[in-house]
Amino acid sequence: MRIQEYQTHVRVHPIYHYVLSLLLLGTLVTSIVYLVLSIIKEENVLLAILLFLMMILIVIIAVLLRLYPLKAQDRAIRAEENLRYYVLTGELLDPKLSLAQVVALRFTSDNEFPELSKRAATENLQPDEIKKAIQNWRADYNRI
Repeated sequence: MRIQEYQTHVRVHPIYHYVLSLLLLGTLVTSIVYLVLSIIKEENVLLAILLFLMMILIVIIAVLLRLYPLKAQDRAIRAEENLRYYVLTGELLDPKLSLAQVVALRFTSDNEFPELSKRAATENLQPDEIKKAIQNWRADYNRI
């Protein structure tokens, strides 16, 4: 497994991000073309509409299948980082920190986590700025 750092921390799942996404896009475009041609020729319009609606449903399902687990992971990360901050400082994370900021802070080492958390809250750092400010990267190989 590669060493994880700022430049290599983004995870891409090839089957989802390349294969499924391209197949969905291609099939959606094909269903739109078929719908337009059916309307122009006035043939199989009902079938074309049903095919198009089914593709819209499949695209929605594919997006939700990606978003729901990420939401669950984000909630788990918030709880884990809140516990880690509590163990290190005896206090809870600043409630001003957004979920995206907390998710970005998960890469910080224990030594710099409390200070960077306070800085992120006071300066309202963007998640990318937080990641760039990390000196000792703590890898997270479990996130998809």
